[in-house]
Amino acid sequence: MTDLKSYKNIWVFAEIDQINKTLKSVSLELLSAAKKLAGELNCKTAVVIIGQENKKFFDEFSKYGADIIYNIEDVSFTHYDTQNYFQILFALTKKYKPEAILFPSTYIGRDLAPRLASRLSCGLTADCTALSSKDANLVQSRPAFGGNIMADIICPNTRPQMATVRANILPKIILDIPTKPQIIEEHFKAIPSKVRLIKTKEDKRSEILKPEEADIVISIGRGVKNKETFSLIKEIAGKLGAALGATRPVIEEGLLPKNHQIGQSGVTVKPKIYISFGISGALQHTVGMNNSDLIISVNKDDKAPIFNLCQYGFVGDVEQIVPKILQAINKLK
Repeated sequence: MTDLKSYKNIWVFAEIDQINKTLKSVSLELLSAAKKLAGELNCKTAVVIIGQENKKFFDEFSKYGADIIYNIEDVSFTHYDTQNYFQILFALTKKYKPEAILFPSTYIGRDLAPRLASRLSCGLTADCTALSSKDANLVQSRPAFGGNIMADIICPNTRPQMATVRANILPKIILDIPTKPQIIEEHFKAIPSKVRLIKTKEDKRSEILKPEEADIVISIGRGVKNKETFSLIKEIAGKLGAALGATRPVIEEGLLPKNHQIGQSGVTVKPKIYISFGISGALQHTVGMNNSDLIISVNKDDKAPIFNLCQYGFVGDVEQIVPKILQAINKLK
């Protein structure tokens, strides 16, 4: 039987963008959530960061409420390696016994968290969209049954409690008075890898602007039926400084890379303006964009569910409307 009282503090795994060497915004979203949970559970908030030149991120951790920073810094850990990152987190968890660990629901988080949970024989809830506490337990909420219901999941008998959390779901909250976190330096020897990393690069098809980072997102669905219209939408996106997104069927057709898929099995976006062309509004998609500040939709079906979400809706054929929008933008330019 696990001695639950010996576990304390809420940890956040802070993820670094492996190409741009910047801190991923979702790490600060998780830190804000952890700070709130720590207040409810009467414990501290900690950040675990693995990489090189990590100290440049410490001020941000302070602004968002970190009480403790576990810093693992070495040139060997510059690039993500499953085995090395796993052995570090496993050792830290056994040594310090956190109450809960929050991971971003990214490629790295989705790879790392299940391995750790399996080794520790504890529960893990994937792709959470909300976090709260009840009776000293972490309540992990996520869509279930195709997004038709929300499931609240707890792990009352094991520790640590673990969750991966989608980006652009939780608010980032800067403290009025930054914390003065305790810095704990931990040192690990890298395990030699059988795989040698030569260089990293992003998919050449990927837009410079990623949908989860953009203020304006233009998303396309199956209603966009020809490549000429798709080309015009790309031109509109370029003129507006918008990122492109899509539903799963469009991604499967190869028009955009996988990391531009928006929805339950893709990324979550929260732009100032979200424009959809030919998207009906299935729950699997809308769960990834319904927190956008302003939603504008174009669809030929006046009964499409997307019109229940949008502030501005246009009923009509996308193939006819898109050229007119581009003409209007060109006149304004």
